[in-house]
Amino acid sequence: MAKKILVPTDFSHQAESALKVAAQIAKKNDSQIYLLHIIELPVHLVDLMSSNRTPPGPEAVLFMKQTHKKFEEIMASDYLDGIEVIETVSFENVLDGIMNSCEKNNIDMIIMGSHGSSGFEELFIGSNAEKVVRTAKQPVLVIKEDCDIFAVDDIVYATNFDDEDKPSLINAHEFAKQLNAKLHLVWINTSNNFKTTTQTEVKMNAMLSGLTIENYTLNIYNDINVEKGIFNFSNSVKAGIIGISTHGRKGISHFINGSLGEDVVNHAKRPVLTFKI
Repeated sequence: MAKKILVPTDFSHQAESALKVAAQIAKKNDSQIYLLHIIELPVHLVDLMSSNRTPPGPEAVLFMKQTHKKFEEIMASDYLDGIEVIETVSFENVLDGIMNSCEKNNIDMIIMGSHGSSGFEELFIGSNAEKVVRTAKQPVLVIKEDCDIFAVDDIVYATNFDDEDKPSLINAHEFAKQLNAKLHLVWINTSNNFKTTTQTEVKMNAMLSGLTIENYTLNIYNDINVEKGIFNFSNSVKAGIIGISTHGRKGISHFINGSLGEDVVNHAKRPVLTFKI
C-alpha cells in the first residue's frame, strides 16, 4: 500500500472526502499525506511570487494567508490525528502542480475528490480528475462523497485480459487484499467487440496463468457498451470501488477515441481506482 499519498485540495466537500479516505489508508499503513493546494494566480502575480528580487504583492500575500487559515482548520480535524501531513502550496495550473508535486515527493498514490463533468464541459474542458487520470503514472483513487474505504467488501476490476494489463491487475489485487475485499474481474461483452464464452475464458486463463491471485471471481457481462456494462455489473455485485486501467491518451488521439478510464471517473458515483498501462 502507498506510503506517500498526494491529496490535492480546493477545500471543497469532495476534496475533504478524499482527504478522509487518505487518512484511513494512512493510519492503516503509517503513510504520509502530502496535502496540496494550488493557487492559480494571474500571470503577473505568479511572476512576483517566483522572483527573488521582488517581494510578493498584497494580493498574493492575501491568497497565502487565506490558504494558511484553511490549512489550519483542516489540520484540526480529528480524523487527521496521528498522521504526518505535509502542507504544500503551488502557484501553477492544477495539472502541472499535481504532476510536479508527484515527481518532487516520490508520490505512490493520488487520492482526489471530483465533481465530475458532463456535456459541453466534459467534451472541451473535462474535470481535473480526468486530466490527472490521463497523465499520472501513479494509481489515482477518485472520491466523490464520504465513504469508509475499509468497509468496502467488493471491488470490480474491468479488464480486457490482455498481457499489458497484468501489472495493473496485480496492483488492483494488492489493493483489494489490503481492504480484505473480494475482487471481481469482469470482461464486458458488447456487440461491437463480441467474443464467445469459450474465447473469453481462454483469454482469462492465459492472463491469470502464473499469477498468485486469491479471493476473486471471473465474470463475463453483456451490455450495450463497456461503460454501461461496468456500471451495471458493479451495481449487481454492490461493489464499493471500480478499478480500471487507462492508456492515458492525449492530443488528437484522446479527442477521437476518448478514454474509457476517464469516462468512468467522470460518470461513476462510487470511488474509481485507475492504473496507467
